[in-house]
Amino acid sequence: MLERVAEKHLIQWHQEKRRKPLILRGARQVGKSTLVRQFAKNSGLVLNEINLEQHLYLDEVFRTLDLTRIIREIEALVGRNIQEKGSLLFLDEIQATPHAIQALRYFYEERPEIPVISAGSLLEFALADLNFSMPVGRIEYYHLGPMTFREFLPAVDPGLVSSLSEFHVRGPALPETAHRKLIQRQREYLFVGGMPEAVEVFTAGGALKEVTQIHRSIAETYQDDFAKYAKHKDLVLMQKIFRQVPKIVGEKVKYSNLSRENKAGEVRAVIDLLVKARVCHQVHHSHCSGVPLTADINENVYKLLFMDVGMAAYLTGLDWIALQALDGQALVNEGKLAEQFVGQHLISSHESPRLTYWLREGRTGNAEVDFVVAGGNQVVPVEVKAGKSGTLKSLQQFVWHKNASLCVRFDLNPPELAPISHSIRATGESVSISYRLLTLPLYLVTELPRLLDEIRMNGGINDSGSP
Repeated sequence: MLERVAEKHLIQWHQEKRRKPLILRGARQVGKSTLVRQFAKNSGLVLNEINLEQHLYLDEVFRTLDLTRIIREIEALVGRNIQEKGSLLFLDEIQATPHAIQALRYFYEERPEIPVISAGSLLEFALADLNFSMPVGRIEYYHLGPMTFREFLPAVDPGLVSSLSEFHVRGPALPETAHRKLIQRQREYLFVGGMPEAVEVFTAGGALKEVTQIHRSIAETYQDDFAKYAKHKDLVLMQKIFRQVPKIVGEKVKYSNLSRENKAGEVRAVIDLLVKARVCHQVHHSHCSGVPLTADINENVYKLLFMDVGMAAYLTGLDWIALQALDGQALVNEGKLAEQFVGQHLISSHESPRLTYWLREGRTGNAEVDFVVAGGNQVVPVEVKAGKSGTLKSLQQFVWHKNASLCVRFDLNPPELAPISHSIRATGESVSISYRLLTLPLYLVTELPRLLDEIRMNGGINDSGSP
């Protein structure tokens, strides 16, 4: 059984005295339904589950907003009293009957003792043509993404989990054996990704070919979903962009590169829908003048991340043999999977899925920092290098322009916190900059928020020291 961190959130939600109906949101196939079933089983709850795609007529029942009638219909379907203590009502595929979303507010107002969870994918598609207000303040949302590398590890190599959680900036170095094993497991994750079905097949000893078949099936499921919910005129464009995004990860989006046959506004509208459905994620350029970083973003300048690194590898045609053969630098040049890997984990570690990056375009050359995050009130630039080496010119330009004192670099090297002093060309002359560089192997990306907090709390870390 795959363990998900999100189950802890469901436990806390269920223990609240006046809980609101909960809507699990997220891309298709990230494990929303499985999570609810697992939570109900582990909590000893009687699960009353209805797949609303199989009962479309219920939309008319929910439209009445008559809770007595709604409960009567649901009880007739499940064959039991859903109001009994120790029961959980689960309305799956709620996007198929959109009026059920409106009806959730009445569960909260009239029957708050009935715990209700619903799950939906592509909700924005289904709601696009409906003109009713969402029950703001009366329902709770929880966004579920693909399994993280930290969730992947217990299933493939449980002994390595402690190597992540027990690593501290000022603690002892990671054993070389653990470091090498984690690099290998992280490389496997690049291929398998975090879609639960793919992880389950891989951890059950399935052939790598079977993992590819799962990815193919998931991609086909999305194509079918687009046909159900997208407007006809958008369907071809949506399917095209779905397959294009993994190929342009990390690049500034130019609509003409995605489709020369469609107007920029049409391409932007489709991207917006895919972003809302969490099929892909925007990383906006921010001027990074301070926290919050989203306060001065440029809405028109952004790059895209795909929903899952394993799916991205599949859609770019990168199989396991090719992935194993690529050295670190080739991963950047060929698949851009390292940036996708880091980006999707930064999204999963923040309540807001909005990421930012820094771009400075000039006549003599551009400077770009892959991601910028907040460490308390500090602005922290993050660079991703898939190999063991790589220049830090853009990072150093950021330090000069934004007076950053701490920078992060992800690569394949062992962890290190080191003082850096360097001379760069700025304003036509040589200037000196100083900062601390936190170098982390890619597999420690899930620990970044914790490690940044450690550095903040231990402001007296000796600049000459390293972990």
